Amino acid sequence: MKFIDEAVIQVLAGKGGDGVASFRREKYIPKGGPDGGDGGRGGSVFAVADRNINTLIDYRFARIHRAKNGQSGQGSDRYGKGAEDIILRMPVGTLIKDINTDEVVADLVHDQQKVLLAKGGNGGIGNLHFKSSTNRAPRQFTFGEPGQELELKLELKVLADVGLLGMPNAGKSTLIRAVSAARPKVADYPFTTLHPNLGMVRVDQNRSFVMADIPGLIEGAAEGVGLGHRFLKHLARTRLLLHVIDMMPPNEETDLVHEARALEQELKKYDEALYQKPRWLVMNKTDMMPQDQRDEICQAFVKKMGWQDKYFIISALTGEGCQLLTYAIMDYLEQHLPPQPEDPTPEDELANPC
Repeated sequence: MKFIDEAVIQVLAGKGGDGVASFRREKYIPKGGPDGGDGGRGGSVFAVADRNINTLIDYRFARIHRAKNGQSGQGSDRYGKGAEDIILRMPVGTLIKDINTDEVVADLVHDQQKVLLAKGGNGGIGNLHFKSSTNRAPRQFTFGEPGQELELKLELKVLADVGLLGMPNAGKSTLIRAVSAARPKVADYPFTTLHPNLGMVRVDQNRSFVMADIPGLIEGAAEGVGLGHRFLKHLARTRLLLHVIDMMPPNEETDLVHEARALEQELKKYDEALYQKPRWLVMNKTDMMPQDQRDEICQAFVKKMGWQDKYFIISALTGEGCQLLTYAIMDYLEQHLPPQPEDPTPEDELANPC
C-alpha cells in the first residue's frame, strides 16, 4: 500500500430535522389540540484512531464526508428519527487541523481515541411544545439547526521513541534492520528510503522501544533539494534523535564535519523545537576502516565537530556496537519518561461527552 501522510478533506454534519405544526384529527374528538413532533438530530462526524491503519491513502481520494440529515417531525406526537453518525478511522498519530484557521482540532495519539469533528444540528421543535393555557392552538414550530461544516488538513506524524537522522546512504536503514525486525529497502544509491519505516527494538523480554527511519536530508533541503523537509515531521514525536554519520563516504573529498553541521542547520530551519531535542552522534560503517586506526579517526572527527554529547562507534552491517547503542537508548528512555496525560475530570467529561 502506498504511504500517504497528508490529506485534505471536507466534513459536513447533517442538518437537524424540522419540527412540525400539526393538530389531532380523529373522529369524535373535536379540537384535539397540537400534536406536532420534534425533528431528529442530524448525523455527526467523528474521527477514531486505529492502530491497524498506517496511511491516509483512503482520504487522498475520498475527500468529502457528509452525514445524513435528521428526519422531520410528524403529527400524532411522532418525533423524527436521528441520523446515524459517520466514523472516520485514521492512523494513530494523525494531527487534524482546520485548514482555514490553522487551529488544531484533534491529535490522535491513542488507539481507539474518539474525537468529534463536526456536530450534527439539533432537531427543530414541534408545536406540541408551544401549547399553554393561553395558547390552545399554537402554530409555532422551529426549523432544524444546520450541521457544522469544516475543511480539515490531516497530517500523519508517526509515533516513535527514537528517530534516525542523516545524509542519504548513511546506513540508517541498515541500522534499523540490524536492531529490529523491520526490513526497509537497502541499496547503494541515494534516497533508497522514500517513506518512513518503523521498527520495534526489543532489548529484553519486557523492554522495547520504537525506532523511526526517515529519508535522508541533504544541504539545501529547506529550498526543496532532494526530498526536502517533507518527512521531518515524523520525528516531531520522538524523544531522542540519532544523527547517523557515514564515516567512509564514497567520495574521499567529502567534508564530513561540513555535512554534519549542514544537516543540523537544515533541522534548525525546519523546527527549532526539533533542533533542541536530545541528539546523539552515531558513527557508522566503521567496518570499512583499518581496525588499528578506527578509534583514532572517530575521535578526531568528534573533536573537530566540537561534539559534547554522547557518541557511538558502530557498524550496522556487522552489528558491532549496535547492542551497546540499543541498551544505552533503552536506559535513556526509561530515565526520561514522557508526561502521562491526566485523567479527565467529571467537568471535562460533561463538557466533551465524545
